[in-house]
Amino acid sequence: MSPRVGTRLGPYEVTALLGEGGMGKVWRAHHTALRRDDALKVLPDAFASDPDRLARFRREAQVLASLNHPNIAHVYGLEQSDGVQALVMELVEGPTLADRIAQGPIPVDESLPIAKQIAEALEAAHEQGIIHRDLKPANIKVRADGTVKVLDFGLAKALEPASVAGVDATASPT
Repeated sequence: MSPRVGTRLGPYEVTALLGEGGMGKVWRAHHTALRRDDALKVLPDAFASDPDRLARFRREAQVLASLNHPNIAHVYGLEQSDGVQALVMELVEGPTLADRIAQGPIPVDESLPIAKQIAEALEAAHEQGIIHRDLKPANIKVRADGTVKVLDFGLAKALEPASVAGVDATASPT
């Protein structure tokens, strides 16, 4: 059963629906003990009992937990309560890059720092053997201070990290 505003999920009180996609709904929730707001990604009810979807959901949590970079949204854990599983993530405030693009052309002096931060996030993921596979403006948030956060690694593919595989990433033509 999907949470609703006002319901509790473990130590969280659900306060607002932030968005909805193919792999679930993302809710704003207040951690009552830590006194902070986080994002909870919850599988849709139709997928909650599907072993393949649950495995993919857990894999997303594991992939995100293995990444630690200032331009990738952090994962704090998995929460399970009353049959609801939620991926607990950093709440990133601000518009998506898609929202920003919809406002009109982005000046070069604004777009270059955004592109650089996206590239740094992807480079960090690739160094860990993780390929995003769903990078699009809707999966990138731009905070008011200009910090970019790459979100939604739900379709990510984990490969052997370049450092382990013995591949010299600096020699790559791409």
